[in-house]
Amino acid sequence: MLNVENKVIAITGASSGIGEATAKLLAQNGAKVVLGARRTDRLEKLVEEIHVSGGTAEFKAVDVTDREDVKAFVGFAKDKFGRVDVIFNNAGVMPLSPLNALKVEEWDNMINVNIHGVLNGIAAGLPIMEAQGGGQFINTASIGAHVVAPTAAVYCATKYAVWAISEGLRQESQNIRVTTISPGVVETELGSDITDDTSRGFLQELRKTALTSDAIARAVLYAVSQPDDVDVNEVIVRPIRQMM
Repeated sequence: MLNVENKVIAITGASSGIGEATAKLLAQNGAKVVLGARRTDRLEKLVEEIHVSGGTAEFKAVDVTDREDVKAFVGFAKDKFGRVDVIFNNAGVMPLSPLNALKVEEWDNMINVNIHGVLNGIAAGLPIMEAQGGGQFINTASIGAHVVAPTAAVYCATKYAVWAISEGLRQESQNIRVTTISPGVVETELGSDITDDTSRGFLQELRKTALTSDAIARAVLYAVSQPDDVDVNEVIVRPIRQMM
């Protein structure tokens, strides 16, 4: 039997893509999922779908760049269900562009969402997990944490930071599991905010062989479902034809 049933799992970036697919799959396997994102209309619809399928789900708006907002989101999960077993820090953005385009506001946004968002999730959840004697953080990095590509320098830097933060937290933790999920090319809304035409074309070409979000959801399920003394530290999931 999977070690998932009745676990309370908070997911950021849950309104679409990997977050949405993971919420559905975990709920199908008996988890109590708490969904966070800024687009509450989508969250409400997703929660209704999970309820109709017999699952347990709640939602709350969250801006992962706001530390107090994330603390309130995680606190909401604990208030609803009495504990928080897993926090899936999944929210992310990817406005690719060459460095000489000097899209400095986009750099700042990636740093705020991709790095501060993960740190805010850890800051909100760590005291709860330490007090209850265990838990798990799952952080979405990227193949970009391992391979740098043109137009992706800042994005890759943020995802390497996610990897490094996760590894540091793992080494510091005795009772808390830490997993980094590093997807390759996945067909999601990620990159819809690209304003550089060349970078947009590059991503469209890559996505000719993209995975679906369900592939990443299954990786999350695998990490969550292991026995409590088993810590899956990193999962890299690429399309079979992706070279880099």
